[in-house]
Amino acid sequence: MGDREEQGEGAGSSLELEAPIPETQKEIPISDGIAFNNQSAIFQAIEVVERDSLAIAQSFTSLFASLRLALSESTSTSLHHMQCFTDATGRLQESVLDAATKGNRYINSCLRLNEEMKSVDGLASQLKILRKHVDALDAAVNKLLHIP
Repeated sequence: MGDREEQGEGAGSSLELEAPIPETQKEIPISDGIAFNNQSAIFQAIEVVERDSLAIAQSFTSLFASLRLALSESTSTSLHHMQCFTDATGRLQESVLDAATKGNRYINSCLRLNEEMKSVDGLASQLKILRKHVDALDAAVNKLLHIP
């Protein structure tokens, strides 16, 4: 209704080509049955839009509640994992310190044994020399005893 009036004001020459619009076709009264049906359809469409909007809002509410719950569970699980990780790290640290202490004792024992083995090497050399002397003495005694 307003579109035709705006076209008429802005176009100028199009008024001459179009036939004049009768007054009864320009405005449709509210009491007319067609207008009432249009309004009824509009109200029904608005109700449908409102119902759909409400359903969408409820879906979003449910979605955000689910996300909040999942985030809460994830945070709780992460906190639990961090506590377990802290406990495991503490136990690992104790085990590493214990192993390092035992390793140091083992190394010190090996160093002492190495020092003792150095003196044993000298003793072994002396025993080899003594063995040669005993063998030589034994051979000399055997020669003296077996004289024909």
